[in-house]
Amino acid sequence: MSAVALHLYEKLNEAPDDKARSKAIVEAFSELEERYPNLREVATQRDLSETELRLQKEIRIVEANLQKEIEQVRLEIKTVEANLQKEIEQVRLEIKTVEANLQKEIEQVRLEIKTVEANLQKEIEKVRLEIKQVEVNFSKALHQQTLWVVGSVGTIVMGVRLLEWFLTHLAG
Repeated sequence: MSAVALHLYEKLNEAPDDKARSKAIVEAFSELEERYPNLREVATQRDLSETELRLQKEIRIVEANLQKEIEQVRLEIKTVEANLQKEIEQVRLEIKTVEANLQKEIEQVRLEIKTVEANLQKEIEKVRLEIKQVEVNFSKALHQQTLWVVGSVGTIVMGVRLLEWFLTHLAG
């Protein structure tokens, strides 16, 4: 840019009148606009400072909002955590209740098994007694049959001997 300023200075010094000087100034501005078409859009130091202040303010607002949101999330986490703790305790109580009920049922089943076992032992003893009674009755019946067979054989033998004696005494 210093070359442009030097060139303008030389034209202004060489210009014979105000009109030529004005024309040199207008040409210099035109040349600047051609060379730097976005010159009007270039920010000044003041613009940058104002933008920086606005951004800092917005950053503070965003940070404050983020802090609020973080606190809300922390509260929500604490609430969820507390609810989960309550649910965990409820589940633990339910488990203990189910466990106690199962223990009661197990004891009832054990008592029922003992009762059934005692009844079966009684039935077994009854059957054993019945078997012994059947054995005794069978032995008695067998003994009676044996006595009857022996008595019958004795009677037949006696009848044969008596017949022999009659035949021997009648024939003789």
